[in-house]
Amino acid sequence: MGQALGCVQVDQSTVAVKEHFGKFDDVLDPGCHCLPWCFGYQLAGQLSLRVQQLDVRCETKTKDNVFVTVVASVQYRALAEKASDAFYKLSNTKGQIQSYVFDVIRASVPKLLLDSAFEQKNDIARAVEEELEKAMSAYGFEIVQTLIVDIEPDVHVKRAMNEINAAARLRLAANEKAEAEKILQIKRAEGEAESKYLSGLGIARQRQAIVDGLRDSVLAFSENVPGTTAKDVMDMVLVTQYFDTMKEIGASSKSSAVFVPHGPGAVKEIASQIREGLLQADSVKQ
Repeated sequence: MGQALGCVQVDQSTVAVKEHFGKFDDVLDPGCHCLPWCFGYQLAGQLSLRVQQLDVRCETKTKDNVFVTVVASVQYRALAEKASDAFYKLSNTKGQIQSYVFDVIRASVPKLLLDSAFEQKNDIARAVEEELEKAMSAYGFEIVQTLIVDIEPDVHVKRAMNEINAAARLRLAANEKAEAEKILQIKRAEGEAESKYLSGLGIARQRQAIVDGLRDSVLAFSENVPGTTAKDVMDMVLVTQYFDTMKEIGASSKSSAVFVPHGPGAVKEIASQIREGLLQADSVKQ
């Protein structure tokens, strides 16, 4: 009905191109416009001024011969002051942008190693944006932003990279585990050495205390009982130690069977053997 009455409506963020007998006449802003078709005026079409996004997937290879798929996201829009150029000069805007993106990416990425390509994504995006800005401004389009959103290596390369990373981490873990075990062994050895040292000190002190006690006992007995000699006192001490040992063997529930001669004569013989052993040891030292 609006066309029949010569009126057209242009939506917000949109411009319309008016022609007069097939020739460009004017750009219509958003709102209602009179377009008398009977005088040869017609609406050629409308052009959106909104920001549009185009995702471009480009397959190329890096300097170390690794094939990758680079995904670039280009955000662009038509300029209102150049609406006629944007409407008439390009028949396939997305195809034109895609061609320039392919050209820049395939010229930039082959100069970089795979790791460098990941690190320099912003540089690649900047190069694409600069090239598009120079090319598309002549057609009435503005490049708002260009992003390299992803770099996908071949699946076999990706698996190999993951295996290399995993192997490096396993090697590091093995080194750390070995160092930990080394520290534990060192600390365990130091603990055992300290324990044995303290045990030796204890045994030495115990023996020293036994010797001191025997000496004091011999001296006290000799002083209190006239006519006794040191030999008599030692015999009595040995007999006492003998009976204490027999008592401990009998009191222990986990002791193995031990067969020893028993009787007064046997005690005398044991005392004689101990005495002779001490005398022989003393003669060897001399």
